[in-house]
Amino acid sequence: MNILFVADPLEVFKIYKDTTFSMMREAQRRGHRVAACEPGHLGWRSGELVHAQVREIELTGAEEEWFQVRRTATHALKDFDAVLMRKDPPFDSEYFYATHLLEQAEREGAKVFNKPASLRDHPEKLAIMEFPQFVSPTLVTRQADEVRRFHEEHGDIILKPLDGMGGMGIFRVGPEGLNLGSIIETLNHHGATTIMVQRFVPEISQGDKRVLVIGGKVVPFCLARIPQGSEIRGNLAVGGKGVSLPISERDREIAETIGPLLAQRGLLLIGLDVIGDCLTEINVTSPTCFQEITQDTGFDVPAMFVDALEEAVDRDRTAI
Repeated sequence: MNILFVADPLEVFKIYKDTTFSMMREAQRRGHRVAACEPGHLGWRSGELVHAQVREIELTGAEEEWFQVRRTATHALKDFDAVLMRKDPPFDSEYFYATHLLEQAEREGAKVFNKPASLRDHPEKLAIMEFPQFVSPTLVTRQADEVRRFHEEHGDIILKPLDGMGGMGIFRVGPEGLNLGSIIETLNHHGATTIMVQRFVPEISQGDKRVLVIGGKVVPFCLARIPQGSEIRGNLAVGGKGVSLPISERDREIAETIGPLLAQRGLLLIGLDVIGDCLTEINVTSPTCFQEITQDTGFDVPAMFVDALEEAVDRDRTAI
């Protein structure tokens, strides 16, 4: 296969942990060709096909200069066997526009994973609300008085922006309610911005688990990201400690309910965040933790992913 990765600049990859890098490495190991571009390299001229200026690369196996560019050229996206959208959040206006360009490329015959329309339809924090049986009590609102009533009801709450990533902008307010008003104003910008509020789940002390589902099938190990010191966030980006664990029965129940359904909607890869028994987020843009789980457990997550990608591409070819 000839695979195009739409991602962040290759020069900023931290290859010792980067999931997109692990996908590229496994794809090249199997003999597939690898190319890369950034969302800003996508273009569409009237009357023509959606295209991108791409770098056709070869992974070198080195730690520093880990890739070399074989050729830089402009290609229609439909010329690739698979296009993987792996741009990290934030899901801003430019990301939104990129999904529309990718969707047009789909209409022209490109095979895009994850499906662009499904990326738009499953905002990573709001998507959990489709599955109320798995979430802790949750409120989505702009209204400060609603947040205050929710706090009065539940006592210990978490507040967060809908467009945050890596633990950004997450606040905990206990029963005493210290600084609740200020936190609400900071997050909802005096009623202009919608936020999410959830009852605090004390099992965060045991880790915020990332459960991966690939092609509707559950990876049997998760990465528990455990808060350190006085921090309430387990995100690795803010110093959480990653520990790989076998998934629990509850993790499997959540993943086997949600995974196949979202796979049918064109989401080849999703990452479920689970604290205790509660689903807290459904990651669809660029789920991570492949390398950590593989290194800790020996279960080859990149191989499982490329297996699923090959199967999906073959299935699409057969359907034509």
